[in-house]
Amino acid sequence: MSSAVAPVIRTRNLTKVYRTGATEVHALRGVDFSAAPGEFLVILGPSGSGKSTFLNIVGGLDRASSGEVWFGEREITTLEDRALTRFRRDHVGFVFQFYNLVPSLTAAENVELVTEIARTPMSAQTALELVGLSDRGHHFPAELSGGEQQRVAIARAIAKNPEILLCDEPTGALDCATGIRVLEALTQVNRAIGATTLVITHNAAIREIADRTLRFADGRIVEETANASRKSPGEISW
Repeated sequence: MSSAVAPVIRTRNLTKVYRTGATEVHALRGVDFSAAPGEFLVILGPSGSGKSTFLNIVGGLDRASSGEVWFGEREITTLEDRALTRFRRDHVGFVFQFYNLVPSLTAAENVELVTEIARTPMSAQTALELVGLSDRGHHFPAELSGGEQQRVAIARAIAKNPEILLCDEPTGALDCATGIRVLEALTQVNRAIGATTLVITHNAAIREIADRTLRFADGRIVEETANASRKSPGEISW
């Protein structure tokens, strides 16, 4: 990331401690991080390394034990619950491993759930076009493949025009060919709307499509690498 570009999101000395009785689990141990507008990052690490906790705190789904998270010039770690909800609603799109679509609604109607509450939404049809599903909007989730359902979930996440797109294992439940189509949708969206995109994965092959890769271990970022050139999803396999 160029030092001349102000980061869209940054953290300083971020920690998270979970307490169960007398037991303390240190999920994050002083994480410093920043990402530029439009950057595409892949976050690697084993289960329990802290990567999902990190994503949840950056996205305002969880609170840090200490440290700071900044969105532009606004510190979100100090926000009260209502303001934190507005931050998530207005600025962050989420994509999870499981699609969380409403089965009784069509693909377009699932996307419209977000457009009805967003400040500056795109149309559901535009969001579906960006993920290659312009002709599937009238289908219900049960009529779609797993990869198509995940792309509907991506369309729902981007329909609010978020500055940040956070994806937790978006290909974890998919085979290679289907996962590649989902990654193609994510890279297309990253280019089209310029959302800073963070993708958590166990799959090290995916790092080749990123601008940068961060590797988490024991609650810390232990390695950071930049790609001189990014591969397209179709050029990778696992």
